[in-house]
Amino acid sequence: MGVYKIKDVEVLVGIKAHTLRIWEQRYGMLVPERTETKIRLYTDEELVYLLNIRILMDHGMKISHIAALTPTEIRTRVHEIKLATPLGATQEKLILALVEMDECLFHTTLGEIIENSSLEHAFHECLIPFFDRIGVMWLTNSINPAQEHFISNLIRQKIVAAIDRLPVPEKNAPVVMLYLPEHEWHEIGILFYQYLLRSKSYFTIYLGQSLPYESLLIALDKVNPDILLTSWLTSVEEHYVKSYFKQLRTARPHLTILAGGAQIGIHQDVVSPFATLVQSSEVLLELLKQPRSQFSRELQ
Repeated sequence: MGVYKIKDVEVLVGIKAHTLRIWEQRYGMLVPERTETKIRLYTDEELVYLLNIRILMDHGMKISHIAALTPTEIRTRVHEIKLATPLGATQEKLILALVEMDECLFHTTLGEIIENSSLEHAFHECLIPFFDRIGVMWLTNSINPAQEHFISNLIRQKIVAAIDRLPVPEKNAPVVMLYLPEHEWHEIGILFYQYLLRSKSYFTIYLGQSLPYESLLIALDKVNPDILLTSWLTSVEEHYVKSYFKQLRTARPHLTILAGGAQIGIHQDVVSPFATLVQSSEVLLELLKQPRSQFSRELQ
């Protein structure tokens, strides 16, 4: 069971801590437990309750009217809405899907956004902010690995399904090979890059998670790609990052190496002499438009 401080709830629900205190005093809507130092602590059930309130407010209901409802009536009203409109309360719905492990709610929320716009839009406008909220939940120990794996696999399924619907592009230059290094299992970011490049008709070869270094070299010899793209999220020591990219640059001095992810950003000073940093999908697409000679100049 998760335990949330009021600042955590503020981030996850999108309601100011000051407002939560007013609701507590004015309406008696929530009376969270407190520590000996008077710090408010909210449970999973109270978080879900506040998320439901936020959804009702986003659909035009005033807080004074919501305060007169019982928790059961609030859940019924939310059910009546059927969570059919993805705009406005998207983040609250995704958090609800995570906390309650509700696959139907997740598919309804994200699926309609993708259908009405695109996976690219959904990733940037919905999933990246959602990942930020999940990060808060990790920091507060209010999410367990089962919940994180549940939602991550649902997102992965969406991206893989979208990739599968795209045609395999004609093999052209540049050929982009994508992979995660041997210690890395966080696949969603690199999968999204695979989708993005395929959707822009780049010829890509995707090698997946935790690829041993020697196997990478074999694949490079066999395919001879123009560009190698990797992502690092799992925490690693700086000397390991530097050694890895230095060794890869020495083994393939003419290969264009692109690297993204949180660990690349943290260790960019030791990575940048050997690889070009990718900070976002927009940066990636701009880099791919450049002639290969431009990469060479950046790496000198």
